[in-house]
Amino acid sequence: MIGIDVGGANLKIVDGDDIIIHYCPLWQESPIAKYLKPYAGRKAAVVMSGELADGFASKEEGIAFIVNAVRSVIPDARFYGTDGEFHTTPCISLAAANWLASADYLRAKFPESVFVDMGSTTTDIIPLSSFERLLSLRDLDRLQRGMLVYTGLLRAPVASLLREVYLNCGVVRTLVANELFAISADVHLVMGHIGKAEYAVPTPDCAGVMITESLQRLARMVCSDLSEIGEENARAVAAAFWDEQRSVIEEEILRASGSETMPDLICAGIGSALLAETFGGRDLSDIYGTMTDAFPAFAVREVAKRNAEF
Repeated sequence: MIGIDVGGANLKIVDGDDIIIHYCPLWQESPIAKYLKPYAGRKAAVVMSGELADGFASKEEGIAFIVNAVRSVIPDARFYGTDGEFHTTPCISLAAANWLASADYLRAKFPESVFVDMGSTTTDIIPLSSFERLLSLRDLDRLQRGMLVYTGLLRAPVASLLREVYLNCGVVRTLVANELFAISADVHLVMGHIGKAEYAVPTPDCAGVMITESLQRLARMVCSDLSEIGEENARAVAAAFWDEQRSVIEEEILRASGSETMPDLICAGIGSALLAETFGGRDLSDIYGTMTDAFPAFAVREVAKRNAEF
């Protein structure tokens, strides 16, 4: 059996001990079926969050597109919903259930922990202490409760969090351009949190992923070239963004957990190591290896096995 997570930007597949991640932004003709053809005839447990992609007129349309694309190749696929059940046909409970599959799998082993999954685009914050309270939560509910934070390791526009930065050794307050000049991948590459191989999304300017190229994109955030403001100031933009991103995630962890102090964290996603180092949590890659990079796909497969879905 394979596990599949269909996101808005990436299609993640767990097959045995292997993880396959395809950059597959969703629109009406997204090649989901093409990427799944090697798994035709297999059993598959599936979660999704890509139904919210703006290529669809509604969540219902997105869900139907994803279900039909998967079932065109794997007719017996089962789809996990926010009701904690598996389904074979499109229904609204399939919308954005990938986080719940992770919680469902982890709740027995880490019942008093808070699960934090930092992906390329978002960060999920999921208290595991009461699974029943998580059932049927929509993304809207999670946004309102601090359980879904729209900032991630790679795809967050720098302008989504940063409004100003202090340049020239912290002396000169400088407003930031509200343009898609640089993304969080540039920040984390420059700060050494990821390497070039982990910069796994298109760059805003379609240039390369050398550190100097990321610094140039960061310089554009203050309407400059790298040669104009210098490396120190470009790095100051990166540091300011990370400081804000870290602060936002910390604030929402405390809000979602209802705690005044940092709770026990278990961390997954491509940002698991950074989360664990920053907030003192446990990196699930120490237990599950690279499966943490595609944890919902891994988790939904294991939940399906546990529930004897096939």
